[in-house]
Amino acid sequence: MTDDSPHSDRPTLLHYDLGDGVTAFSSTRKGGVSKGNYAEFNINHYCGDDEQAIAANCYALCQLLGIDGNHLAYPHQVHGTEVRQINANWPSLPSQERAQILEGVDAVMTDAAGICIGVSTADCIPVLLYDAEHHACAAIHAGWRGTVARIAEKAVEAMMATYGTHASQLKAVIGPGISLECFEVGDEVYESFSAAGFDMGCIARRYAKWHIDLWEANRLSLIKMGVGADAIHIAGICTYTHADRFFSARRLGINSGRIFTGIVLNKG
Repeated sequence: MTDDSPHSDRPTLLHYDLGDGVTAFSSTRKGGVSKGNYAEFNINHYCGDDEQAIAANCYALCQLLGIDGNHLAYPHQVHGTEVRQINANWPSLPSQERAQILEGVDAVMTDAAGICIGVSTADCIPVLLYDAEHHACAAIHAGWRGTVARIAEKAVEAMMATYGTHASQLKAVIGPGISLECFEVGDEVYESFSAAGFDMGCIARRYAKWHIDLWEANRLSLIKMGVGADAIHIAGICTYTHADRFFSARRLGINSGRIFTGIVLNKG
């Protein structure tokens, strides 16, 4: 896991090592043109940022990745469990059709090289999956609702059904998100996780109120599906604690930027 060197005219990315066949990263707040609580690098269209700034940031990211703008695919998320496949012909579709495919989706997957798929977060948990054997990948948005609904497991199942993925061969990254220490929840959230069958002794801790470990909850979900524990990398970066470097909706408010966690299969 490495940071790009800060550079004023390009986004500063946190890179993950998932192998030679893939580029995987999370954006930081640095290296873009957005202002205020969106500063500096935000490409999310649904949090109130200026569209011209978003367009400039998208262009800078695509330049850095070496892809065209229509090869950047990230959904309008709704805290659900819909997993959507992005096919090789997706970049050639009309823009309205591309947007429709990504509407109401919280996980995307592809086996098409040169298309960057990703998700937006600001305290929620981004998860990346890479199947080197079948050269396929997925990006998952796991807020507490998605985590309770086991969206990480559903994404693994979708890759198995679509690409023939073997869970034991997957590599995974759990990116920056809110930590157990900072994720205080009400009793109803605790009960939701308990009712969903999570091991509360592993993922919850009682302070003045309950706190939930979303990193561990998603790690356990992946292991349940057969992903090797040693194949799961946890970034270990709390967005609430490090809101100067990564966006945090709890710290900055919902009208603020979003981290983009993306993955692109390299062309052979």
